[in-house]
Amino acid sequence: MRILRFIAAKRAEHSIQIMCRVLGVSRSGFHAWARREPSARALADAALSGRIAEIHADSLKTYGSPRVHAELRLEDGVRVGRKRVERLMRAAGLSGQVKRRRGKTTIRARGVRTAPDLVERDFNPSAVNRLWAADITYIRTWEGWLYLASVMDCYSRRIVGWALADHLRAELVTDALEMAVQRRRPDAGLVHHSDQGSQYTSLIFTRRCRAVGIDVSMGSRGDCFDTQSSFPFSMSFEPA
Repeated sequence: MRILRFIAAKRAEHSIQIMCRVLGVSRSGFHAWARREPSARALADAALSGRIAEIHADSLKTYGSPRVHAELRLEDGVRVGRKRVERLMRAAGLSGQVKRRRGKTTIRARGVRTAPDLVERDFNPSAVNRLWAADITYIRTWEGWLYLASVMDCYSRRIVGWALADHLRAELVTDALEMAVQRRRPDAGLVHHSDQGSQYTSLIFTRRCRAVGIDVSMGSRGDCFDTQSSFPFSMSFEPA
């Protein structure tokens, strides 16, 4: 039966005669099957597939087979097996919303000394270039994960430096810092605050901060300024 359905589905692309010969099916047998009235099971599947499509659409395409099955049983009173629902949804190309595992950007290096917290959750400096806050976030693309490191001036709420890469090495945050320094050219005494990720505790990053007179500050993940979601104010990218 599955071979006959395959031939019927591909008849517009390939010769029925050739497919029957290759798959070991007689042409007369295929045409007899094609002329046959649909079975009661096929008719029931068609009706059930229509209702499944409605439930899936009403859920904004978020329901998978378990929820669709529950809806059919509890709301419609339809006695149907879960595997049958799975089969019909698969045949119709319907699927639920899959929760994707979030990437991890804060990776602490064991045994590495971290900088003290010079900010203590006071993210309200009195002027520009007094306090910068940095963070890393991730972006899903068709070609895989990309990581965005950003540096924000906490006074103006503007992103003053950023870098994008397909890795989480220390060069990512160092490049973002370099952009911020080149654009703002801050005086000595500026505080750069971040979490305790290995990128910010790396030698290349801390040396660059010292070279331009920047004081490094680090907080725990829970206490650190989160440029993506934790801070209540809006942000914008500073024009080049």
